[in-house]
Amino acid sequence: MIERFPIRIEVNGRKFEDYVAPNQSLIEVLRTQAGATDVKYGCGEGVCGTCTVLMDGDPVNSCLIFAVQADGTSITTLGGLVDEETGLHPLQRAFLKHGGAQCGFCTPGMVLTARWLLDRNPSAGREEIREAIAGNLCRCTGYRKILDAIEDCADGGRRHGD
Repeated sequence: MIERFPIRIEVNGRKFEDYVAPNQSLIEVLRTQAGATDVKYGCGEGVCGTCTVLMDGDPVNSCLIFAVQADGTSITTLGGLVDEETGLHPLQRAFLKHGGAQCGFCTPGMVLTARWLLDRNPSAGREEIREAIAGNLCRCTGYRKILDAIEDCADGGRRHGD
């Protein structure tokens, strides 16, 4: 029998406590135990960025992090960006506006990585955006629409007259 360890994390502002096996990935715990099914499983090897979440504000591939390593942290998934009063986050609206989400599978990781970038550099240019999302793969859009959406949110949307 595998020993289980207690973890305490905050997921999208809600406290979450459970017992996990030492080899359980963060994505597995988020999806199956914490109910955060907006975190998508892609390659399982940290290559595609699909499973990206923000851990204490920084993007991580949740497939590469053991849940026990996340103990005591704050996790933000795509669902954590939605504001109950105002609805979708501006990045989510921009992805819709520009068609940056076709199949939508890569979208959670892309949006969270973009959020991280714009929180640190609200005036990020297209090349900085391109570099920031380099670890997030998309097979549908060819990236132009994704870059347009993120760039639209740079400087609070003032770049494109919003």
